[in-house]
Amino acid sequence: MPDVTLSTPMLILSIVAGVCLAASAGFRVFVPMLVAALAARAGVLPLNNGLDWLSSDTAVAMLSIACIVEVAGFYVPWIDHALDTVAVPGAVVAGSLLATSQIGISNPSLAWVVGILAGGGSAGLIQLGTMFTRGVSLVTTGGIGNPIVATAETAMAFIASLLAIFVPILAVFVVIAGAIGLIAWRRRRAQNFVPRRALA
Repeated sequence: MPDVTLSTPMLILSIVAGVCLAASAGFRVFVPMLVAALAARAGVLPLNNGLDWLSSDTAVAMLSIACIVEVAGFYVPWIDHALDTVAVPGAVVAGSLLATSQIGISNPSLAWVVGILAGGGSAGLIQLGTMFTRGVSLVTTGGIGNPIVATAETAMAFIASLLAIFVPILAVFVVIAGAIGLIAWRRRRAQNFVPRRALA
């Protein structure tokens, strides 16, 4: 039997922090990974389950470049759509890594299972939601509204990542509020959209 006490407050808090950090990857794949890597290097965020390599010089350098390219790419028309094709699997992988790095389960195999299911699943679901939101924005605004959506997503990824590290419980509400906000914006845009042919 795995040496796990799921009822302990610290274990629950580690899972909450891990899942919230993972969910942030649903808004931007590399932003929360870079934030986590820098926090780990600063000694603020411990990395569990053999994932210390995330705070290495090589990892930080590569994550920094990837973060800049990803954030900038979502401001370029059509490139943002191309990024969406790889963002979902990327978010699942990033979410799984981030969640597993925080979950305080002594059994590595179980920690990875929980990390993949909870972390990868939450990141993937949020990324799908943001992808649909950008799709609605593209159709209803001709892509003009996409930079606004991109800015909101990047801000959510950054803020939620910091909160997941320092105030995990608050991060839960911020991630949920952010997801609901994007859904509400998408629905409002879709409801107000009138095709040009209908106006002819």
